Amino acid sequence: MSLLAVSVALFATMPAFAQDAAQDCAANPGDCVVSTASLRADVVVTATGVEQPVEQIGQAVTVVERAEIERRQTVSISDLLATTPGVTVSRNGGPGNFTGVRIRGAEGEQTLTLIDGVRVNDPSSPGGGFDFGNLLAGSVERIEVLRGPNSVPWGSQALGGVVNIVTATPTEGLQGRGSVEYGSHDTVFANAGVSGGKGAVTASLTGGYLRTDGVSSAAIGTEPDGYRQYGGTGSVNIAFTDGIGLDLRGYYAHSRLSLDGYPPPNYFPFQDTAEYSTAQEIYGYAGLHANLLDGRFRNKVAFTIADINRDNFDPSFGTAPSFFGRGRSERYTYQGDFQLVDQVRLVGGAEHENSSYFDGKSEKTGITSFYGEAIVRPIDQLTVTGGVRHDDHRKFGGHTSFAGNAALALGTGTILRASYAEGFKAPTLYQLFSDYGNERLKPETARNYDVGIEQKLLEGRFTARATYFHRDTKGQIDFVSCPTVDVTNPNSICYQRPFGTYDNIARTRAQGVEVELELRPIDDLTLTGNVSYIDSENRSPGANFGKDLARRPKETASVSVDYRLPFGLSVGGTISVVGDSYDDVGNFNRLDGYSLASLRAEFPIGDRLTVYGRVENLFDEKYQTVATYGTYGRTAFGGIRVKFD
Repeated sequence: MSLLAVSVALFATMPAFAQDAAQDCAANPGDCVVSTASLRADVVVTATGVEQPVEQIGQAVTVVERAEIERRQTVSISDLLATTPGVTVSRNGGPGNFTGVRIRGAEGEQTLTLIDGVRVNDPSSPGGGFDFGNLLAGSVERIEVLRGPNSVPWGSQALGGVVNIVTATPTEGLQGRGSVEYGSHDTVFANAGVSGGKGAVTASLTGGYLRTDGVSSAAIGTEPDGYRQYGGTGSVNIAFTDGIGLDLRGYYAHSRLSLDGYPPPNYFPFQDTAEYSTAQEIYGYAGLHANLLDGRFRNKVAFTIADINRDNFDPSFGTAPSFFGRGRSERYTYQGDFQLVDQVRLVGGAEHENSSYFDGKSEKTGITSFYGEAIVRPIDQLTVTGGVRHDDHRKFGGHTSFAGNAALALGTGTILRASYAEGFKAPTLYQLFSDYGNERLKPETARNYDVGIEQKLLEGRFTARATYFHRDTKGQIDFVSCPTVDVTNPNSICYQRPFGTYDNIARTRAQGVEVELELRPIDDLTLTGNVSYIDSENRSPGANFGKDLARRPKETASVSVDYRLPFGLSVGGTISVVGDSYDDVGNFNRLDGYSLASLRAEFPIGDRLTVYGRVENLFDEKYQTVATYGTYGRTAFGGIRVKFD
């Protein structure tokens, strides 16, 4: 039976949530001026950079709330993203290893990631991507995943899509939560958080810890590669007067991971070793907001910082790092959000970012940006959004991006959506200035259009969505070999680059369909599921033209069911199906598809305490998301969760 046939069969018995009916923000714009702490599931920020009801957005966005994170008993955010429509995930081994999140067949480095308003893509990595391997779920309150390019409000790197993470935020009343669990591979995961406030000041604080023996990163290895992380988040909101306040947010994580060398074609044995790596991530946000003209003109000035330090150690060569990378970005932003009249909302801003890295030598660059968007509602049922952005980069010069989308919400529970969006990704500091760098690089660019329909039935208890998309990426940066004759030619990009360099040579195309179903026939039963078909191929001239992009399965599906019994016990499960793919650009090494099943249960003891447990990879499936790298077999975990308010 094919993967699609299995998926259709699963949907016949499938579960999920029905979202509450969305409120109309345009009728009272002040109601939509909320912090990310109080966003509802029917309000998102990733589409335009400001809060907007989902029925007014022409792009595809998925929202995951804290309740779903706890229900799924999520430890690593990437595991939850892997069950999101249009998203595929690959990980180089067990927990803590490099984890790439690809949206609609784009590269992992083309996913823009935000944590509490801070761009956290790593300036010190070759491709400038964010490593989801270190992102744990303990402090996360909300996830928004926007599928498709969206560079007008967000700038560089939003070619494939945007993942927006919101951590625990302040509340007025005293609230707290905590959990601890233990399971397979001597794994301990614990986290706690508290929030509250008095008068004009509210604050929140979380802390978390994970330790596991892990699994051998090398599939042929026998020695497990352990992982440890501790970290925390903090947030303070200060209201000076009505509509004027200061927001402070911070994120810290320190991780340590055992390694198994490097796989071919590198010149190091990929086997059990004593090597290990450490990573320290610090993200910060300081923003001042002022709402003027009875709340119709909202202003925000902010400074953000992302500082990432990575070190690799090989004890056989002493205590000094065998490799290190230091990445840092500082960003200064202004955003204005003006409700001109009830039917017209104008959003615009200016930004400047300085980024730098150090790996024995120091390099830096900067980019200055201006953007504007208009959100127009000529009639109550129709919302049309258009925008333009211009970025001026210190090296490649200027680039302009455009976007437009429309959402038509009919009175029958039907929403029709259509969008066109452009994205770009600036060349990274490594691609520009390293020993393999090329300072002539231009930005990667993408153009995407999609059309979709959403239908609600049974008074909102059943929701179905379908989206078709098509994206073309041009000027994608790839590594090229350098002939000897070009190495001595000052006019060649290979000049003084005997081991190769980077160039804007690649083209890719991705198109496909995403289908989502949500059903809540009774209050105690939720069913959700999705199927994605993504055809992503290499369009670069040459031997690989028309071949599948590496680690991009065409077909993925996920189904989740949760049911609460009358006496309080909740049981649930998730089945994820991933199709075949290739591990290399030449399509020589096949990665077989796989199916993973998990079961979970939780039982409340009183109003504040919950006991829970789960079994993952129930049938002990043997699989790989990256060739030669190990993965977990069947595992089991149990824990307790406590809340107070």
